Amino acid sequence: MSDREHLREIDQVLNGRASGRDAVVAQSWRRCVEQYGLDPAKPSPAHIVEASRLREHREQSERLIAIARSGLQALFRQIAGQNYVLLLADAKGVTVDFFGDPRFEDELRRAGLYLGSDWSEDLAGTCGVGSCITTREAVTIHQTDHFDMTHTPLSCTAAPIFDTVGELTAVLDISLLRSPQPKISQTLALNLVKTSARRVEMANLMAMHRGEWVLRFSSSPELLDVDPDAAVALDGSGRIIGMTRGAGEALSRQGGPVLGAPIEQFFELGIDNLPDLMRGVPTEDRVIGLRDGQAAFGHAIAPQRPRKARALPDSGLPAALRSLAGSDPAMSVLLDRAARLAPTRLPLLIRGETGTGKDRLARAIHDCDVRPRPFMAVNCIGAPGFDTLPEGGTLFLDNLHDLDPEGQARLLCLLDRIAACPARQRPRIIAAASADPGVAVQAGRFRQDLFFRIATAILDVPPLRRRTDFDWLLDRVLRMAAHHRPGSFRLSPAARAELKSRDWPGNLRELAGVLEAALVQAEGSVIDLPDLPAPALAPAACGPQPCGAGKEIAAGAPPPLADVLEACNGNMSLAARRLGVNRSTVLRRARRAGLRPA
Repeated sequence: MSDREHLREIDQVLNGRASGRDAVVAQSWRRCVEQYGLDPAKPSPAHIVEASRLREHREQSERLIAIARSGLQALFRQIAGQNYVLLLADAKGVTVDFFGDPRFEDELRRAGLYLGSDWSEDLAGTCGVGSCITTREAVTIHQTDHFDMTHTPLSCTAAPIFDTVGELTAVLDISLLRSPQPKISQTLALNLVKTSARRVEMANLMAMHRGEWVLRFSSSPELLDVDPDAAVALDGSGRIIGMTRGAGEALSRQGGPVLGAPIEQFFELGIDNLPDLMRGVPTEDRVIGLRDGQAAFGHAIAPQRPRKARALPDSGLPAALRSLAGSDPAMSVLLDRAARLAPTRLPLLIRGETGTGKDRLARAIHDCDVRPRPFMAVNCIGAPGFDTLPEGGTLFLDNLHDLDPEGQARLLCLLDRIAACPARQRPRIIAAASADPGVAVQAGRFRQDLFFRIATAILDVPPLRRRTDFDWLLDRVLRMAAHHRPGSFRLSPAARAELKSRDWPGNLRELAGVLEAALVQAEGSVIDLPDLPAPALAPAACGPQPCGAGKEIAAGAPPPLADVLEACNGNMSLAARRLGVNRSTVLRRARRAGLRPA
């Protein structure tokens, strides 16, 4: 279709003549012109968000990605031979997971069928993901259905994924770079994404409500136990506390809200009847009646752990801080303190070794305020300029310890300018340093007046070797490193033990690099010991007294045994798992070194 023909169709839509377009496409085109002010005569390239923003979107969707990935891999195996691409976008339209043929990576990136592409309708115009988000329904946007001329070669079919309380949480999209077939050829793709979205919702409900009764129901007894139509989760009194979209649609037709309602309002049964619907009973005998006179087949799944009082998730931490640590006690204290400081405008100094994630902590503190505010990062290495300010936002000063005397003087002047700003426009200062500026103050290398204006509050990030949530971090960093590769990866026990025994002077940044290199070396889905690169730095030389035990534990630069025991609060079994050795080995070496567990 030429530009002129495309513009003629826009005119027809705006004048009520849809020219064969279905209602969804026609309404979307109208929104693109009248609401978003888009111009089809100005084709725009694919919108790929920057790496830092993609990381934020992926972190917020991390749990859903982990739940959905195995099912999406199976779906991609079904469609890969037909040159389809599979995208998982979040509720804002940003692609957070991607499956495609690596041979066409450059072409897919240019087309926006790639990780990090932003398909929100107000940005990309009429498209599969954007229209699905707007309508909350499955949709196919085929070739010239696309509003932007850049996307007219594509055929995109998308289905919404809802969370357990009925909110849109993601979009699953199957796309083709080119399709010579008419739109009806995408009927199979439409059925596939709808089915896969339903299965993801089911898996999410099961994962979220392991501790509650779940009632799955279906119109077909053959599919009840393997692929049911819908499901609800129930609390101890039999009230519905979670549901798939299919359940919400089926039950809401009987009238009234579904969430919070007792199960008896919709079914001719109560929570005490659920054991009669478990897998030990023949499927054909598990018939349940609905209050509207219809019937279905039911499958009840008992709670997988004893019921207990539900605590606030992650001790009530803001969402931006939750993904920074597992169960490490020191990090829990640090993040709790960061959460208390986040709503204030106090200047913060974040200290920690290189690669410990100081910049991520600074950004997370900034993001605790959900209002859109600018975040400006300035590297203090060299001669940084402080000409512009992020009004009302955050000024992040990285590598503060490298600021030379001239830069320190300029920063003091900047702080005076900031103090004179109106309160609403005044940016907050967060600084990060790998070397303690307080030591430099005592040595006369850093201005004392500047230090006390920056370090009103101090947060110390522990090094990786002292963290007790290493396994959690290892699995999380591996998922992030493998996100753009098809298939899932895991570490062999030997590889995991080796990684846990290293000193990690480069901390999280070094760990991410090692796993990236290991993924390239691995021939299959299991990363084994030969796939791991050697430590980049040789073990640090030990002092005379504290290093006796550390030398004996293993070759390959393990942390000193005293440090490991301290990090593990004296727990010998935990220390042994961290070091990849037997508990008796740790006990023997601790005695030899004169160490007594706490």
